[in-house]
Amino acid sequence: MTPTASGLPVLVSTSWLAAHLRDPHLRVADVRWYLPTTGRRGAIEYEQGHLPGAVFVDLDSDLAAPPGAGPGRHPLPAPEAFARAMVRLGIGDETYVIAYDDTGGSTAARLWWLLRYFGHPQVSVLDGGLPRWIAEGRPVERGALATAPLAATPHLRFTPRPQPGWVVDKHEVDRLRRDPRTLLLDARSPERYEGRSEPIDPRPGHIPGAKSAPFAQNLTNEPAPRFKAPDELRRQFDELGAAQAERIIAYCGSGVTACHDLLALHLAGYGNAQLYAGSWSDWSADPHLPAATGPEP
Repeated sequence: MTPTASGLPVLVSTSWLAAHLRDPHLRVADVRWYLPTTGRRGAIEYEQGHLPGAVFVDLDSDLAAPPGAGPGRHPLPAPEAFARAMVRLGIGDETYVIAYDDTGGSTAARLWWLLRYFGHPQVSVLDGGLPRWIAEGRPVERGALATAPLAATPHLRFTPRPQPGWVVDKHEVDRLRRDPRTLLLDARSPERYEGRSEPIDPRPGHIPGAKSAPFAQNLTNEPAPRFKAPDELRRQFDELGAAQAERIIAYCGSGVTACHDLLALHLAGYGNAQLYAGSWSDWSADPHLPAATGPEP
């Protein structure tokens, strides 16, 4: 396993989590979320079956600011709002968080990235997520949304410390996309990158100069996919130009699955990657910014 800056693994296995599930310093977080965003599907899926003791993290309200509070469909939450959400979920400064979903880490990576962005490196993603856990015959719980046992931890604190230089805006992207030393990666599906499909954002296509790096390519081809090995991920990103880049920027539709590329880049040994937080939902909403279609950057 590849260690985080704190010495903890970036990914944990289902067997590791099963052995540590009752650790009082550990919080398991269910971050399931789906497109289209109408309804409560993530919460409903949680109620129908989740890892024992897991809390449900609502991506729209816990991991994003309200629409209009910042660029894109999922603006980054304000530090104070994120801290309140974490305390409500039972996550404090000393808590070790394990994030999971049922889509290969595509949304769990948003919590992984946000915690680290706010200065909390004690976080990992469950490799293989809920599908692997269930496939191995491990237990799940059912029922209403769990709440953190705040009565048992009345002094829980989460101290947000946003990391400088981790986020770029559309103006920086527009300036840097022409720089050969910058690698701009689009984590969306090829259909959306090429402009053949655009189910939610104002315009189809991609940012001119961006290379297609769909998050699904970071995963193995298994019924319950896991992340590829670090050396395989490094070869994959090097083929896109990562080895020669002085700066790597990842984006997607709204800054969610781009975090999956950032996690994969981290596994591959690249620590110079940034998030375009507003992503395509921000870029495509500005008619003054260009859009490219087709398979080429």
